[in-house]
Amino acid sequence: MSGKSGGNDVERHLRWLYGLQMNGIKLGLTNIKELLRRMGNPQGSYRCIHVAGSDGKGSTSAMIASILRKAGYSVGLYTSPHILRFNERINVDGRDISDEEVSELTGYLRHFSDDMCESEMFCTFFEITTAMAMQYFKDRKVDFAVFEVGMGGRFDATNVIVPEVSVINNISMEHTEYLGDTIEKIALEKAGIIKEGVPSVTINPEPAFGVIASVAAEKGSGLKRVDPEDIEIVSNIGKGPEFRYLGHNYFVSIPGRNEAKNAAVAIEALRVLPEFTDRIEPYVADGLASVRWPCRLENIGNGFIVDVTHTRAGSEGLASDVGEIYGKVVLVFGILSDKDADDICRNLSKVASKVVVTQPQCLRAKAAEEVLSIMKRYVPDAEIKPTVGEAIERAVELRDDGEEVLITGSFYMAEEALRWMGRTSQ
Repeated sequence: MSGKSGGNDVERHLRWLYGLQMNGIKLGLTNIKELLRRMGNPQGSYRCIHVAGSDGKGSTSAMIASILRKAGYSVGLYTSPHILRFNERINVDGRDISDEEVSELTGYLRHFSDDMCESEMFCTFFEITTAMAMQYFKDRKVDFAVFEVGMGGRFDATNVIVPEVSVINNISMEHTEYLGDTIEKIALEKAGIIKEGVPSVTINPEPAFGVIASVAAEKGSGLKRVDPEDIEIVSNIGKGPEFRYLGHNYFVSIPGRNEAKNAAVAIEALRVLPEFTDRIEPYVADGLASVRWPCRLENIGNGFIVDVTHTRAGSEGLASDVGEIYGKVVLVFGILSDKDADDICRNLSKVASKVVVTQPQCLRAKAAEEVLSIMKRYVPDAEIKPTVGEAIERAVELRDDGEEVLITGSFYMAEEALRWMGRTSQ
């Protein structure tokens, strides 16, 4: 890469990058295509796998990358959002991009972004970050890059790649102001990642499956649907599920029954690759057993479980897993304003002995008082605390001996919980 800026002032560069959030969310590919054209289209330098969906797309992306690494490939992984550090979004061979590399690439990208502003083309935070990942993967000469869709699919900035396979994991109601107010409309947006002649994989039932199948047929894309009936859970413990799929036993080191489904989707995505049988298949079990994907029903010790569930479907699975593995827990809960709080509160209340509602420090957070009024429909003695840290402290006071505290509701909840625990443990 030429034209890099030097220096290690990552904070200064990140301030500029986060400042782009004032440009908002702009669904469309015009900006990212022009930006990448000016950069020499780095996304064409490696083989790609594209993963969309409402629930499980991050886990599935991480599993695909882990298996490919075990098979001896150099693999880039691009995911969002991050939990503690921006660097988590861009990863090569299991290692996050360094602060120095973030600074270097941000300086490089700013040059193109500033030039585009003169033509009234204002890049967003996610567009610049996506281009940064694409350039970084070229610089690192990866064999494969796994891209998780940010939101939707059709107009997501990642949708400039031509992948080896397009993956659409479970679809649920989310981002309705951008993607539509029915499962069918949201499915159509996510099916927008399917490319002409490129195979696709999904696990969705009807009505989403019908929409995806129609788009796949129109694009001449061979579509494989994973049948959940083919996935047999052998055991479901705190470290992760053991399951049997099409005659093989696997263990995946991310907790929760749904992770077995995500693993089956990852396997089928890789099965599309011509070298699967000879080179990749022998490493599937090892890749699944060693994958790392934090804050998914993660037991971090000292009686705390941290999770990022924020959809209705996700909360159903979370409640089922928590009940099966831990029984009742003390729930610390906060959520963003655009989420289905009522359904999520109802689902999580089933495994909550006590509830402390709070509000993450985010402009998009739903007011704690409003969340409390919803939660009280299901847990009348639910309490409220103004900050995540205070809510955790109160949960510790409320829990019985041996009882776990579950902190969930959004990525922001997980971030604040981990930061609070880091401070209090020092």
